[in-house]
Amino acid sequence: MGGDRLENKTSVSVASWSSLNARMDNRFATAFVIACVLSLISTIYMAASIGTDFWYEYRSPVQENSSDLNKSIWNDFASDEADEKTYSDALFRYNGTVGLWRRCITVPQNTYWYSPPERTESFDMVTKCMSFTLNEQFMEKFVEPGNHNSGIDLLRTYLWRCQFLLPFVSLGLMCFGALIGLCACICRSLYPTIATGILHLLAGLCTLGSVSCYVAGIELLHQKLELPENVSGEFGWSFCLACVSAPLQFMASALFIWAAHTNRKEYTLMKAYRVA
Repeated sequence: MGGDRLENKTSVSVASWSSLNARMDNRFATAFVIACVLSLISTIYMAASIGTDFWYEYRSPVQENSSDLNKSIWNDFASDEADEKTYSDALFRYNGTVGLWRRCITVPQNTYWYSPPERTESFDMVTKCMSFTLNEQFMEKFVEPGNHNSGIDLLRTYLWRCQFLLPFVSLGLMCFGALIGLCACICRSLYPTIATGILHLLAGLCTLGSVSCYVAGIELLHQKLELPENVSGEFGWSFCLACVSAPLQFMASALFIWAAHTNRKEYTLMKAYRVA
């Protein structure tokens, strides 16, 4: 009788632990899936943010008269030797947008060397873009934009370089974290995902750093070059995507680390119980 009771208690205990283990596995799996979804969304947002040209947008009155001055500004904007002041003036004047890779202005499609006759129809506008070369990305910024004799502004120089490099570092860390997560799925173990969580945490810090550097750089530029009258500027939707990507990365990181750490802890407790 005593042996049967002990055997029954052992069977009940094993069944209880099996049920508890199944519930814990479901909980960890759910957290893992949610973290993967957040990671995927943040990666898409970050990639879209890097690849688009709407980090900052300027709003200015439409330039209806294609004068010699306007044509000269467009040519200077498209020149490979355009300095920071030259293309900034064009951005201010022609509803410019700026991304990490390109700068764009919106100009009338048809140009004239003389003032066109007065007409009631609005001008057809076209967007023209120029890419920042690698040399321009790493070029020094000057205390007075466009004046090479004013000395190098180290703060703005390194802010620009960081805002360009950090998004790519963030994207690379998330991709590497996804690779580790895939290996964890193949191995049927959640413990390696703690590395994925740490990488996502670092990616979130890089994204946050990039956004902060961009905001600081824009504010410092506008202190050097004040916006003309009737011209306003605002952060665009590409910038907003980067801002949204950072908290998603932090949330994914927290879920990955929690699932991996808690699963490991519960596994250790169960192993100790079985030994006992």
